[in-house]
Amino acid sequence: MRTRPARPTLLDQIPQHLNPVKVTTPSLVAIVGPTAVGKTEVGIDVAEALAAEIVSADSRLIYRGMDIGTAKPSPEQLALIPHYLIDIAEPEESWSLAKFKRAADGAIAKVQQRGRLPLLVGGTGQYVTAILEGWLPPPKAPDNSIRATFERLAAEHGPFFLHAKLEEVDPTTAQEIDPANVRRVARALEVYELTGTPLSEQRRASPPDYRILRLGLRLPRRVLYARIDERIDQMLERGLVDEVQALLDRGIDLDHPPMSGIGYRQIGRVLRGERSLEEAVAEMRRLTRQFVRRQANWFKADDPRIEWNEVSERLTGRLIDRIRSWLQAD
Repeated sequence: MRTRPARPTLLDQIPQHLNPVKVTTPSLVAIVGPTAVGKTEVGIDVAEALAAEIVSADSRLIYRGMDIGTAKPSPEQLALIPHYLIDIAEPEESWSLAKFKRAADGAIAKVQQRGRLPLLVGGTGQYVTAILEGWLPPPKAPDNSIRATFERLAAEHGPFFLHAKLEEVDPTTAQEIDPANVRRVARALEVYELTGTPLSEQRRASPPDYRILRLGLRLPRRVLYARIDERIDQMLERGLVDEVQALLDRGIDLDHPPMSGIGYRQIGRVLRGERSLEEAVAEMRRLTRQFVRRQANWFKADDPRIEWNEVSERLTGRLIDRIRSWLQAD
């Protein structure tokens, strides 16, 4: 006689993510690592299992209309889990580190006040570190005239000329900033001009008053580079050229800060007829590899505060178990 399978109960039908993890003390879990390692997907899977909410720490995801070149989560992914600091600004706007940090701190506090767990997910090292270590802005107010002078020097002599000036006075900060990011290089030089002290020595900090668990994701470098190449190919297939054209049609110049993201400036120059698509793709791959090496300066392999995890099929389950045990140990 065949036995009928047991009828699922109502409890069986409740998705796992509707059973929130218990958070008794304000806490934050940071999921960090290099670009293309899989932080977005892992973060969403972990958040869904724990009813956590995601605070993005990516300097480019804040901009609307910049989706493909930033590898922004899809609308379907964004609908699964509450996300913060994604699609909150227009490309015409410029966001400083201080403005980003205020917004991130507010989002984290909002999630914590509801008794939920915030996940800080992203690979912009400066933004992640500013949040986790509680950086405070330099005491001197910005001087737009000084910054404009440095930006003019970059326009006349090239961004590497300006970056070399920063290396002379503040090699630590210079190592952290992409030479193509003229706005940040100029800001660092401006701080030195105003105060006589390198930006790297002025970083004041007021550590957050909540518990922090740092979880790092990593892959062998050759595997990571292969994933980077594949992702760039997918961006082109999904319409990166059209996305950049739409931004140019809106009047967003290639020198505008949001366009300094890898891919946008390179494709923009293709659309201007200044280089071939093949040349642009080769530069995107080269610059992304350089970016990975700079990220390693922020997320160091020997940092005892980061629990490093090799990306594998069982990774999500391991991270969920680790977070649950960490919360229970409070």
